[in-house]
Amino acid sequence: MAPPPADNLVEIRGLRIAYPAAGQLNEVLHDVTLAIGRGERLAIVGESGSGKSTIAGALIGLLSPNARITAGQILVNGEDVAHVPERRRRALRGKVIGLVPQDPMVGLNPTTRNGRQIAEALIQAKGRRTRGIDADVLDLLEQVGIDNPVLRARQYPHELSGGMRQRILIAIALAGDPDLLIADEPTSALDATVQKRLLDHLDGLVAKRGISLLLITHDLGVAADRSDRVLVMQAGRIVEQGTPARIFSGPASEATRALIAAAPALSRDGGFAVRHLDVPLTPEILSFDRVAKYFTLPRGSADRQFAALEEVSFSVRAGQTMAIVGESGSGKTTILRVALGLEKPSRGRVIFEGQEISGMTERQFRPLRQRVQLVQQNPYASLDPRLTIFESIVEPLVSFKLAKGAELDAAARRLADIVHLPASCLTRRPRELSGGQLQRAIIARALALKPDLLFLDEPVSALDASVSAKILDLLIELQERLGVSYVLVSHDLAAVARIAHQLLVLRRGTIVEQGPIAQVLSAPQSPYTRQLLESVPGRRLVSSAA
Repeated sequence: MAPPPADNLVEIRGLRIAYPAAGQLNEVLHDVTLAIGRGERLAIVGESGSGKSTIAGALIGLLSPNARITAGQILVNGEDVAHVPERRRRALRGKVIGLVPQDPMVGLNPTTRNGRQIAEALIQAKGRRTRGIDADVLDLLEQVGIDNPVLRARQYPHELSGGMRQRILIAIALAGDPDLLIADEPTSALDATVQKRLLDHLDGLVAKRGISLLLITHDLGVAADRSDRVLVMQAGRIVEQGTPARIFSGPASEATRALIAAAPALSRDGGFAVRHLDVPLTPEILSFDRVAKYFTLPRGSADRQFAALEEVSFSVRAGQTMAIVGESGSGKTTILRVALGLEKPSRGRVIFEGQEISGMTERQFRPLRQRVQLVQQNPYASLDPRLTIFESIVEPLVSFKLAKGAELDAAARRLADIVHLPASCLTRRPRELSGGQLQRAIIARALALKPDLLFLDEPVSALDASVSAKILDLLIELQERLGVSYVLVSHDLAAVARIAHQLLVLRRGTIVEQGPIAQVLSAPQSPYTRQLLESVPGRRLVSSAA
């Protein structure tokens, strides 16, 4: 077959991929045909399970071992790589095709320093260790917006925030200077300012070096702002493609219209659709009083200590949501860890319903764990893969010896019903559920002890727009029905506007602004808050739909 046109780096023709199941092949990709031009930015959007990541895996040769390409071609620079040996695929990875995977905790080696992992990618790309490789590592860290690159290079992945880990993955992908960069949800864990900086950098690479970009995202705002062409997928098929202006102003398919309708709520003028315009004064349930937290840095660092939090004071009120936003590394997760008793503050007090809890031992804090619970960020990493959903949901009840036998069965069904999780899911294991179902199961587990306060750590960042909207609606419904309070950590300001009563803006461990959500979003006083608002993607999406 003739090679693709000179202006196309990649052509996929009639691609079909299937997985064996119950003695037959279950096709997950159906006759997919697409092209990626040299220097083009192509965004693929669609619900979870629509086939977006399967296309990426096929391109870079990282499909599951039991996946079968049953038909079609994958042409890269004119070469069909659909069935080439693994040795040839390895030669393409890094130098021709780079990948930024979605989950940094899976993509990074927890036992290896960050700088060394980037150096290994540079050595792999160049074939040997070269002089100046340490300087190249620091240069890549700076390119992707890592502060204090010398320190971060010496640290391990667990010592960084989720957003920083994501940037390490991007640096590794850029190490080989690839012709095509596949970015699979590359900014799902990043706040608006860092997201903008990274996407600006990727845009610069496309323009300066002629790199092609395949952007897989559930964020329609990112797709609208950062692509030359958008491709919409549903159930393994391409249902629509075209320029962002055409796709978002006049969607032809029902799938595209559903995605747009489920996107985080931006008003017609590009502002935020705030749910709680008036915030009643209810009793305080949790407060931070001038809390500071310092961490000791490795030997050889310029400073002896790192201030994760500095003089942080705020209150969470009963039955309301306090949202905390700020760039990666600003101290959001440290606030959660201190509030949950997992870290002790270096200075200051944490008070829960009038009782100081910051100096408690683990034994003293344990009874409070029935009243405060955590919903973690990654639904795929939050549940034990060996346990059924039933076992995971009732685990807190078993741990505190609050129920057994038939009582556990009744409790599990009641909790599943509260979060609108089908009872049939209770007998399954996490790998058998979708991301949205897993997040519902995690929320059900967090509600098992009937807590007064839930800490929500990026609860929808790993979910596509339609599933995210359903989870946010569920959280709103639960708060109204149960009266539970939330502390929501998020980088998604549109989602925050949809659920929060109060907003706290954090930067480098310091509060730069806080107040009622409507007031802060409509009339921000801090230059940093204004920068956050201006960096939110999706303005083009709003103006096109208007």
